[in-house]
Amino acid sequence: MASTESLIVANYSFTLIVIGTLFNAITFLILSRPRFRNTRARPTLHYMRTMVILDTFMLYGWNLDHYLTIIHGFYILRYSLASCKFVSFISYFAPQSSAWLRVFVCLDRYLSLSRLHRTWFSDSKHILMIIACILGVLFALNLHFFLFVCYYRQNGTISALSWLYDIYPLWDYVNLGVCNIVPFVLMVIFNSGVVYHLIILRRTTTLQNSHIQHRAISITLVITTFLFLAMTMPSGIAFAFFSDANATLLKFFDSFLYSYYILSFPLYMLTFPEFREECISIIALKGRDRRIQPQTQVPLRTI
Repeated sequence: MASTESLIVANYSFTLIVIGTLFNAITFLILSRPRFRNTRARPTLHYMRTMVILDTFMLYGWNLDHYLTIIHGFYILRYSLASCKFVSFISYFAPQSSAWLRVFVCLDRYLSLSRLHRTWFSDSKHILMIIACILGVLFALNLHFFLFVCYYRQNGTISALSWLYDIYPLWDYVNLGVCNIVPFVLMVIFNSGVVYHLIILRRTTTLQNSHIQHRAISITLVITTFLFLAMTMPSGIAFAFFSDANATLLKFFDSFLYSYYILSFPLYMLTFPEFREECISIIALKGRDRRIQPQTQVPLRTI
């Protein structure tokens, strides 16, 4: 029977899947509405939509495996070679891609504040090229999971290790650098530049609305960077250097990491005024339709 700690981790993982899928689906739908379709004016929306999709994929890798393993005794990694390879691949590819997309969001905001005219990195078509390059490079980096990882043992069971080399903790070291350390350093550098230019703008701008907008952007950047450090770094360090520690403790760090990838919706609601207004307008519109619909029916007394 599973311990109390394991049951807490399992149920929390399942909660992340339900809430995260709902939040990310709502976020993607709102960002796809007409108000946010002008990507030429705001090309950063390409990054935001792609990140939402990748963040959702994150929840269906090892996070789902934690729940199924503890509650149902079902191991995705041992079900088939295809599931073993895919879960192993997506559990590295998705967070690495999401991290580097966030890096380029920070770069885009820094360039938009520090340059008078749009740069090559701020063009809508070029951003699509950047996204494709990021996904392509990281796909190639993790391609070995499909080629050399997961195989049948002599007794017919499936191993999630590699038949060619020691995949763990080697790839956890690589992932710590690619997904955590390097992106975090770059995010701090770009965000420091953003905050600096926001301070300069506040001193030189007389429009109150501009002050509010710049303050909201800076708050979003600071919160995102802090959460990235606080929620993703512990898991990366634990799996890279303490992989022999208690399995439940490692899964707890994993669950803490996955919590980061359900926060887009609440963060946008708190710090992105247009997103919040669009969400409220959708709710208000549905509520108004429900009130109007019964009134369109012909009263029985008039028939």
